[in-house]
Amino acid sequence: MVGDGLLAPLVDAVPIRYWIAGGVLLAGLLVGLFVGKLNRQLLSRIGIGSAVEGTAFERTMQDFGTSTVSIIARLSTYVVWGLALIVALTLADLWDTNLFWEGLFGYLPQVFVAVTVLVVGVVVGDKVEVVVSERLRGYKAPQIGFVAVLAKYTVVFVAALIALGQLGIAIAALLILLGVYVFGVVFLAAVAFRDMLASGAAGVYLLLNQPYGIGDRIRVGNRHGIVQEVDVFVTTVETDNGTEYVIPNRKVFEEGVARIR
Repeated sequence: MVGDGLLAPLVDAVPIRYWIAGGVLLAGLLVGLFVGKLNRQLLSRIGIGSAVEGTAFERTMQDFGTSTVSIIARLSTYVVWGLALIVALTLADLWDTNLFWEGLFGYLPQVFVAVTVLVVGVVVGDKVEVVVSERLRGYKAPQIGFVAVLAKYTVVFVAALIALGQLGIAIAALLILLGVYVFGVVFLAAVAFRDMLASGAAGVYLLLNQPYGIGDRIRVGNRHGIVQEVDVFVTTVETDNGTEYVIPNRKVFEEGVARIR
């Protein structure tokens, strides 16, 4: 009774809206934890974890000690907590809610589009990396792996620029940044892939003029045998004892080719 008598003035001094706001905030914290746990179980049961296993995003999350499923579950928890905080502050009348909601709904579509573009860019970038790796698998050069990675991050970079544009970043700054990036890519490609570019140019000439074809016996430098394959970058030659040589097409031009009849 004495305790109740001491707390009664305090309870009466605090406006009822503050008590309601506190209850909403506490309920929101509990609901957020429940929603996050429920989402984690649902995502695991429908196989999201196995679907994203091996992707670049999942590997990055594992490097940070987490996973895609955990990130999505935590985001759902944070969304509930954020909504509970907004409702609590609104009930407590601690800020101009009308101004907040106007700004939120005015800016939210742009944020949604930006996030969507960025996510699509990451997914497409992963697919581009796989496709480029498959296309260039036949060309045995240490730079080929870098080509696939470069193609992937080029897609991601362009998607990031578009996403930033949706958020109101100055277009002129984005174009300058894109120009610097393109110049850097071209410069690095010219330095790192000069041999491959030379082989590609030589391969185009060989495919158009066909000085030799599949089944012909040729000699390139000190290597000779029967041509098994000719593509843009390399010529594959097999000797009589079964040894296979993969000769860059630029070597054909540098060392010369002799067709043995």
